[in-house]
Amino acid sequence: MKLIVSVFFALSTLLNCAEKERRAGLETANPERPNIILLMADDQGWGDTGYNGHSHLNTPNLDKMASNGAVFERFYAASAVCSPTRGSVMTGRHPLRYGICHANCGHIKPQEITLGEMVKDVGYTTGHFGKWHLGTLTRDTVEANRGGRPKFDGEYAPPWDHGFDVNFVTESKVPTWNPMITPPQSSGDVNGDLVEGMPFNTSYWTGPDEIATDNLEGDDSRIIMDRAIPFIENAVKSKNPFLSIIWFHTPHLPVIAGDEDRNLYKDLSEDQQHYYGVISAMDKQVGRLRAKLKELGVAENTVLFYTSDNGPEGESVSGRTQGITKQLKGRKRSLYEGGIRVPGIMEWQGKIAPGTKVEVPCFTSDYFPTIANILNVDLKKNERPYDGIDLLPIVQGKVKQRTAPLAFEFKDQAALMDNEYKIYSNDAGKHFELYNIKHDSGEKIELSKDEPEILEAMTFVWREWKISQENSAQENDY
Repeated sequence: MKLIVSVFFALSTLLNCAEKERRAGLETANPERPNIILLMADDQGWGDTGYNGHSHLNTPNLDKMASNGAVFERFYAASAVCSPTRGSVMTGRHPLRYGICHANCGHIKPQEITLGEMVKDVGYTTGHFGKWHLGTLTRDTVEANRGGRPKFDGEYAPPWDHGFDVNFVTESKVPTWNPMITPPQSSGDVNGDLVEGMPFNTSYWTGPDEIATDNLEGDDSRIIMDRAIPFIENAVKSKNPFLSIIWFHTPHLPVIAGDEDRNLYKDLSEDQQHYYGVISAMDKQVGRLRAKLKELGVAENTVLFYTSDNGPEGESVSGRTQGITKQLKGRKRSLYEGGIRVPGIMEWQGKIAPGTKVEVPCFTSDYFPTIANILNVDLKKNERPYDGIDLLPIVQGKVKQRTAPLAFEFKDQAALMDNEYKIYSNDAGKHFELYNIKHDSGEKIELSKDEPEILEAMTFVWREWKISQENSAQENDY
């Protein structure tokens, strides 16, 4: 009986059901071509929002966005660190299919079809703002982690070469306050070669050999939004549908907040003031964005997504790594729940009912096929495997169960999950643990000996997925 319960993993069934979901998505597509905004925090934990019950943190704008749309109770980053997850958003495909294995590892290959390229083909204008981290932005200027160093010339892959018209991006991390200036060591993760008060040696790039030089002081989330909002205003004025990707650096180390935002938490420790302060500062910019959409009269024709790229930094809640997982096991760099279960919100007025709660597991690879189906783009023409599915039938209640499993691999860890169960390996898929993740989100009760048939079935599916991933890595999809 257990084997029958898990038989949906059979690949033929998955393909059949995925096609039904694709058609369901096409039926709900908006012929008016809605605007699309993808918001992402950096290292924000599953518990790091007000709407998810944090005891101190104030996120009133994320809370309003959540109450006005769909909140995903089981939303996952496609990997346990930033760059791979960002690759999954950009392509709908697991990042190991094209070589992004870790932060500062690999880049978006020219053969990949990105979100920017997909929507431009149907008439959208595109902008990318904030963190990029999918390749270097320069071959000539030594900066950040890889840019300008000859050994990394092959990793050059800026957003303007991958479908984005307007850009304001960094290669990798920057401080959350005065992002171009090295903060105190106490803010965390500051290279010992850098001197407090001197340049951080990472720039905001706006195009080939173009570095931004003005309006770079104060809260980094505000600096990013100062570029995203004019892009949106210009698109609306020109009557162009737009895709705006806004990837905040908050709350990635170095974490440092301005006095106004720290004062919201003046009765707490200095580290808590800074950590909570930077998230509240980012939340303020989410509110600013939503207010602008309403002011411009496009709120009802704009789809907003919000998530984080992985779980919270640090081995524990200490120093400037104050992120919480709400008792989930693991943190950033782990494929246990705490490392990959992240905040997830989708808001689309008139299309998604306020107060929607989604229990079905979903992840960042789902964004690409969701947007494709909203825009009536047929992904079959690309002749390559996609790891995500369309979210819209799920959030609208038309699909009650996920039919395509979520597959993960990061370094020596592997995982696969369905609607109820999850397998996890820390030895590159040789042996797996089994959990009923629906009823045991803390992964406390290991079930491999009690449910061997389910373990065997899920392990088989992960290994079949692994064969597909390795085939992609050999560039056989292109």
